Amino acid sequence: MNMLIFLIPIALFLGALGLSAFLWSLKSGQYEDLDGAAWRILEEDSRDQT
Repeated sequence: MNMLIFLIPIALFLGALGLSAFLWSLKSGQYEDLDGAAWRILEEDSRDQT
């Protein structure tokens, strides 16, 4: 039972850290162009042709 004194705050801290990272990624626009990467892989790049 003594370990719960340490594990519960650590779990709460890691959960808050994950939530803040997710909210930061939303704020910085990471999820705005969901189809762009899927289409970019299909496009031919002029740098690849030598």
